[in-house]
Amino acid sequence: MAQIQLVVVTPEETALEAAVDFVAVPLEDGELGVLPGRAPMIGRLGYGEMRLRFGSQVDRYFVDGGFVQIADNVVSVLTSRAVPAAKIDREAASNQLSEALALKPNSDELFESRDKLESQARALLRVARG
Repeated sequence: MAQIQLVVVTPEETALEAAVDFVAVPLEDGELGVLPGRAPMIGRLGYGEMRLRFGSQVDRYFVDGGFVQIADNVVSVLTSRAVPAAKIDREAASNQLSEALALKPNSDELFESRDKLESQARALLRVARG
């Protein structure tokens, strides 16, 4: 069976480079599953779970927005953060959610900031729960 080359890059490092059978990424408007032979595309990532399957093994990661590019069986993910699900700090994510919900924004910029923090925290908690 053909495979996909997955490359996940953050500002600090190449977080992951692997040959996989399938990858699912969270887009801003839904989820995208990619199998070998997928037509080329570019998409904007949302906050959420990225799943990789190779054989019967499934690995899960939290990705913190960014972009995905698919071309020639290569999936390139550019994100500010990629965290394996098992390494997510649930307490920190819960604290971030509590702090975001406690904010009282009084401008458009503060509303956007609060919504971003809340969305990130909720996505982290979803991925951590599995």
